[in-house]
Amino acid sequence: MALKAGTVAAVGGGGKGGVFDGEACACLVRELRQSFESGRTRSYEWRKQQMRMVLKFLVEKEALIVQALHRDLRKPGFEACVSEISMLKSSCKLILKKLKRWMEPQKACVSITSIPGSAEIISEPLGVVLVISAWNYPFLLAMDPVLGAIAAGNAVVLKPSEVSPSTSSLLASLVSDYLDNSAIKVVEGAVDETTILLEQKWDKIFYTGCTRVGRVVMTAAAKHLTPVVLELGGKCPLVIDSKTDLKVTSKRVAVGKWGSNNGQACIAPDYIITTKSFAPKLIESLKQTLTSFFGDKPLLSPDLSRIVNTNHFSRLTKLLDDQRAFDKIVHGGERDEKLLMIAPTILLDVPADALMMNEEIFGPLLPIITVDKIEDSIDIIKSHPKPLAAYLFSNDKKLEKMFVKQISAGGMIVNDTVLHLTNPSLPFGGVGDSGIGAYHGKHSFDAFSHKKPVLHRCFIGEVWARYPPYNAMKLKFLSSAVAGDIFGALLSLVRCR
Repeated sequence: MALKAGTVAAVGGGGKGGVFDGEACACLVRELRQSFESGRTRSYEWRKQQMRMVLKFLVEKEALIVQALHRDLRKPGFEACVSEISMLKSSCKLILKKLKRWMEPQKACVSITSIPGSAEIISEPLGVVLVISAWNYPFLLAMDPVLGAIAAGNAVVLKPSEVSPSTSSLLASLVSDYLDNSAIKVVEGAVDETTILLEQKWDKIFYTGCTRVGRVVMTAAAKHLTPVVLELGGKCPLVIDSKTDLKVTSKRVAVGKWGSNNGQACIAPDYIITTKSFAPKLIESLKQTLTSFFGDKPLLSPDLSRIVNTNHFSRLTKLLDDQRAFDKIVHGGERDEKLLMIAPTILLDVPADALMMNEEIFGPLLPIITVDKIEDSIDIIKSHPKPLAAYLFSNDKKLEKMFVKQISAGGMIVNDTVLHLTNPSLPFGGVGDSGIGAYHGKHSFDAFSHKKPVLHRCFIGEVWARYPPYNAMKLKFLSSAVAGDIFGALLSLVRCR
């Protein structure tokens, strides 16, 4: 079961000679199960202590985290602090504030057939879970689901992405130094290590990455009937109506596309749809905004991330050099292979059969599709698989209502981009090809919990009609009671008498 080529470097477990093989992995999982079965991860105090220690290393090792992200992606320090470190701090603080309430049993109603009695829903941890994270936000996307798993009381194995090796190595070190290693472990490596991990039986697998590998993960999980959360991606559409504040719109589009890891983000706008008549104004405004953000030489801007590696640089170059798209460039297009930098690039009227219109771009290229009427954008979006995010800029309430009602997407924002990611009250996840399941805030706690229903009865209040021998009167009474028809149940008793 191959995933993709990668560099092998296993840390966090070892078989004979320190090799991370199937035997070593099975041993690792057994150790974690023993730790989980001991009950240590279930206590509120243990969960709270792990959150405090994560907060501690986020503060104490902030400079090291920023450095690692810069080595892996040349990620600007500002973006690293805001979009990775600060978001994790927010998650920790929210869990510390709300965890005790989340752990409390939820009262549930009882049916007629259960009176007298009481019912509750208990959130219990699943057991030993596997988190496989992505390279583009390598710290946030590794630790955020881990926080949810810990908050829910699970033992965890984290597999960071080998494509961001500096962050992967730092995560292994920090988890080892700060957290409870009897219940929380990191396994570094590439294809071989991930494949070995997927051969084990887990109580849940949480994967963030591309749809292709998501299918591999789901296939491996199916062998053991393991539930999954798949945080995938897709082509996120951005519809811009002429009835909008163009200056504000341009800034929010630019920061959501190029200020999000230079377009290497699953929720970054993938393409724009606007009207033919409005496109020239929009392009001019975007040009001015990009110049004000990143200067006349964007390849040298300290506020733009680089492309993660040569493979992805080649992939993006291929999209850009496609003969069906290259002559559509209206802004940008500059590149520097040595620096792994590609400038913010806008393309106009890229044909539907162009390479970039048939795969997730995941980079700084932004094609614009034009339509006669903005309402035509709905059918274009619906002709593609359901995206992870969909965006609309418009002051037209009728269009807004139509967009929200007719477009199915993992998440949606009207008059902004990407900000839903920062709201812990909103579930973050995909639908259809863009993913399965959701997390963030309490949704992370729920993603790693089993909601166990418990019904409590006493020894009075026997429902005599439950027991044989059965007759028509008992059938009428129980049918009414189970259906919630109190009047019908009482009426059957009166008629019986």
